[in-house]
Amino acid sequence: MSKADYYEVLGVARDCSEGELKTAYRKLAMKFHPDRNPGDAKSEERFKEASEAYQVLSDSQKRAAYDRYGHAATGAGFGGGSPFTEAGDLGDIFGDLFGEMFGGGRRGGGNSRVQRGEDLRYDITIEFEEAVFGKETEIKVRRRENCAACNGAGTSSGRGPSVCAQCQGRGQIRYQQGFFSVARACGTCGGSGTVITDPCSTCRGRR
Repeated sequence: MSKADYYEVLGVARDCSEGELKTAYRKLAMKFHPDRNPGDAKSEERFKEASEAYQVLSDSQKRAAYDRYGHAATGAGFGGGSPFTEAGDLGDIFGDLFGEMFGGGRRGGGNSRVQRGEDLRYDITIEFEEAVFGKETEIKVRRRENCAACNGAGTSSGRGPSVCAQCQGRGQIRYQQGFFSVARACGTCGGSGTVITDPCSTCRGRR
């Protein structure tokens, strides 16, 4: 049986824009997603068909080849593979929202030397419609701030920690065992290389 035309599957014109293409796919994904139609084989097939069409037409190179050669340009649906195994599968539709909420959004390919801070986690439940079409909501997340009494120094004097006398600030103690030299974390400073001898009465040295 011949494969349906990808443009007809998504219900768009052949000269449609990227935005129109995405909007059409979102509507079909919303309607035929297996989670919304459990046990419905026809809906599952329509969902896969729409996903395959969108993956081809949303890629400018694949779309150009499809416009010129039809299904012969893609083989039997991406060379016989599943439409969900290709790079970028459904990323434009579902990845943005999930990435922002659970992974900090999409990451660029360039190298960054900016030191990342501590992770903040917030659990939230969203509906399928919200995952597809997006939703803005406000959340409150607890975070640590510097102690106001010592301004983050951790000491009552405000001068900050002192260099550990045990490891001389290295954070490690080396032991000689025969021919081998073994390094262990300093037990006095816990490997930090510094100690607080006069902790702040408010934060008790936690800063």
